[in-house]
Amino acid sequence: MALTNTGLRGRPPRAVPRRPMLVLAICCTSLFIVGLDNTIVNVALPSIRRDLGASVSGLQWIIDAYTVVLASLLMLSGSTGDRVGRRRTFQTGLALFTLGSLLCSLAPSLAWLIVARALQAVGGSMLNPVAMSIITNTFTEPRERARAIGVWGAVVGISMALGPPLGGALVASVGWRAIFWINIPVGLAVIVLCALFVPESRAPRPRPVDAVGQALVVVLLAGLTYGLIEAPAAGWASAQTLGCFALAALALAVLVPYELRRPEPLINPRFFRSVPFAGATLIAVCGFATLGGFLFLNTIYLQESLGYSALHAGLLTLPMAALTVVCSPLSGRIVGATGPRVPLVIAGTALTVSMLLLTRLTAHTPLWQLITAYVLFGLGFGMLNAPITNTAVSGMPVAQAGVAAAVASTSRQIGQSLGVAVLGALVTSAVRGPLPTGFPQASHIGWWVGAGCGVTILLLGVLTTGSWARRSAARTADRLIHGPARTAAGS
Repeated sequence: MALTNTGLRGRPPRAVPRRPMLVLAICCTSLFIVGLDNTIVNVALPSIRRDLGASVSGLQWIIDAYTVVLASLLMLSGSTGDRVGRRRTFQTGLALFTLGSLLCSLAPSLAWLIVARALQAVGGSMLNPVAMSIITNTFTEPRERARAIGVWGAVVGISMALGPPLGGALVASVGWRAIFWINIPVGLAVIVLCALFVPESRAPRPRPVDAVGQALVVVLLAGLTYGLIEAPAAGWASAQTLGCFALAALALAVLVPYELRRPEPLINPRFFRSVPFAGATLIAVCGFATLGGFLFLNTIYLQESLGYSALHAGLLTLPMAALTVVCSPLSGRIVGATGPRVPLVIAGTALTVSMLLLTRLTAHTPLWQLITAYVLFGLGFGMLNAPITNTAVSGMPVAQAGVAAAVASTSRQIGQSLGVAVLGALVTSAVRGPLPTGFPQASHIGWWVGAGCGVTILLLGVLTTGSWARRSAARTADRLIHGPARTAAGS
């Protein structure tokens, strides 16, 4: 491991890896298994329901126990890596994620599986933001960093797209527990490679722990998700549902002013003065809400309503996976060459048309219509990831890039959680009669919500990528570096 001085007074020498591309590959491998786990579970849900006797809300919790915990802890894990060491935090996360995967594969009941999924998420939360910090410290030249971030964004899309077909093959050949086994050897291998090739690094001045802000984020996400998932059973106007929503709203109302008063907040609300950053956050929420809802509803439709096996259902999504694999790196190149607008416009348009096709689902929908919808979804989702990460990080001061990337990652997980919770709750409430026969018609409301998310992505892609948006990003960066007083004096 080579050492180089940063050239800044008071800044200790920084370890620089001799093989930066290998470090990028190690970080992307961790992201790959986390992203894969996000979607591979969906295709196994009907098998888990039959084996463990789970209800539809129980299936939602299998997904959201992971995504809610992940979203809640991403920011804390990023600052922990800055404080105690990024490699150490990264390896701890890999160990917890691997252990959680083992426990998931051994789960004798639904409650056990949900708890093990939460443990997986604790480990997963230490991987994405910490790996992004490792990447930004490894690739210091702006063009190289942009390319590395493009690869990072492409891996997100590829891993999540490959989940359904790979999961279908594993469930059909071995059983649903096999979808968790594949994480174990990969996790162990990455732990060893990390020890050998990734240098230890820390922030020169890590942010202090924001315990109150962290608690408020947990209350906000947990209250909102619990209220949404349990609403069909408890009633949308029940005291339980309204109480959960009120608790989430109160947490948000307290969180924003509290974070504004802190010199180094967990989530800096001032970031959202940057139009591109705010747009990227909303696009991430909408895009991944569409993904989460699509995977959840489509799995139930194919296996419960049409009677396909897990393997057949997974194979039907191969067109989506193939388009995502092709379009994700292409999107990164387009972002590097022309900026994020073109990929975002393509993503919003394709996702909208895909969702509109699915609003016509019946128990006898022709295969060509399904395949067309899947191809369009793969095109749209493949174009989405690179511009989200690039837009969130671009224009931010270097010292804030890791935090900005962590907010973008958090937005993805929040979006996926809300997609499963909102669309699942709306469709469950609309089902009339047995699930297999009542689901196709009931799913229409979910697909309409997904179409609305696609239109939002399209509009934001146009509105947040112009020159006035870039000027707002420059002003925000200047405020973050120099403070409001300095900015006002120079204006």
